[in-house]
Amino acid sequence: MKYIFSPRNRFGTWRKLWIYLAESERELGLEGITEDGLKQMMEHAQIQDHEFEIAAVEEKRRRHDVMAHVHTYGLAAPAAEKIIHWGATSCYVTDNADQIFLRDALDLLLPKLAAVIQRLSHFAQEYRSVPCLGYTHGQAAQLVTVGKRATIWIEDLLDDLHNLEHARERLLGKFRGAKGTTGTQASFLAIFQGDHAKVKKLDELVTKKAGFTAAARSTTQTYSRKIDVDIVHALSSFGCTAERIGGDIRHLAMFKELEEPFEQDQIGSSAMAYKRNPMRSERLCSLGRVLANFSADAEQTYKSQWLERSLDDSAIRRIVLPESFLCADACLILLNNISSGLVVNRAVIRQRIDLELPFMATENIIMAMVNKGHSRQEAHEHIRVLSHQAGAVVKQEGKPNDLIERIRETSFFEPILDRLEVLMDPATFFGRSPEIVDEVLEYDVKPALQKYESAIGRIGDADLSV
Repeated sequence: MKYIFSPRNRFGTWRKLWIYLAESERELGLEGITEDGLKQMMEHAQIQDHEFEIAAVEEKRRRHDVMAHVHTYGLAAPAAEKIIHWGATSCYVTDNADQIFLRDALDLLLPKLAAVIQRLSHFAQEYRSVPCLGYTHGQAAQLVTVGKRATIWIEDLLDDLHNLEHARERLLGKFRGAKGTTGTQASFLAIFQGDHAKVKKLDELVTKKAGFTAAARSTTQTYSRKIDVDIVHALSSFGCTAERIGGDIRHLAMFKELEEPFEQDQIGSSAMAYKRNPMRSERLCSLGRVLANFSADAEQTYKSQWLERSLDDSAIRRIVLPESFLCADACLILLNNISSGLVVNRAVIRQRIDLELPFMATENIIMAMVNKGHSRQEAHEHIRVLSHQAGAVVKQEGKPNDLIERIRETSFFEPILDRLEVLMDPATFFGRSPEIVDEVLEYDVKPALQKYESAIGRIGDADLSV
């Protein structure tokens, strides 16, 4: 990702775009573009180390980065020096290059996101039937399963996958292409002596050579910054998901129910040697929060543009576009690392269930008493009194929940005492959780990840190190 937005790749991409333009102009019959000139341009398509200094000196003199690189490229390819950048404006290379970077960066993120979904899917399948406490309002609620909870993360990540895919598809059909200084293609129309068909064909050829499906029909000097908004929105939305997942893992780690990977020699605290801090999830939350906030920068930049263009977008885009992708990449590296080694502490989960289950089982007990012919209201009142007594023991005395023992000792409940164990079985409290896991994996995950199978396989450990 750093390479995609690096100066070397940026200026190398500018040179490729100049080659695409010269090739296309020659194919359409423009004289003056020689075979030797194109050969030299291709031989020097990659900028060399010493050329950075040449360009820097020229830019300091001219105060114009594109013209500095036109000069530098002309020195390397003297046979093409006169035709480099013919008919183009600066945004021909700067904006088209940015769109190429956005495409390539999305292509790098999508398989990594698919890999996270795949890892969490394996986790969800493994723990599809392991009951655990659900939490609403930060309080214990009806049971779910460990795997069912993971499907919530998976569904949100699938939304992120679809958002990024849509942004990429739209980008591929909105290439800036060869548009001229204000989007009218006037300079190219002059070069081709009023031949509109050749100007349109030039746009098509450059777009195809750059690997895009279509060029935008109408642009200003730049491609619409609305494209940046949509892409950064998708990235920022993923940042929200990253922070949400990291926050859930941190809460569960606080309860000691779930832990992120922790190496044998890892140190959690310089002072408290016993600690296993969820530092990766904390970092994930921090980076996700940064990523989520980039959307406002893209929005402000788009809406502040003037007419056919203003340059106040330049500096902020040089920050926001690379950093939003770098941040998203970092979040995906963390998510892949975390999801590959989540530790489920079943004993702790069961202990926490046992603490709350007696209260949750009261509805089952009431219904069982009604089935035996007793009044629901009378059963409810008995349960209410006994529950408050047991709650006081837990909260005020710090002792285990003894509600079930109190029910056993109350003669009113004698008709259902032989069924208490069944009524207390955690498996009767988590509904269709295992089936929901199966359905999410079969109908949501499987079709979404099919196209990424080979790409996921190429992701190595080096791509996921943290």
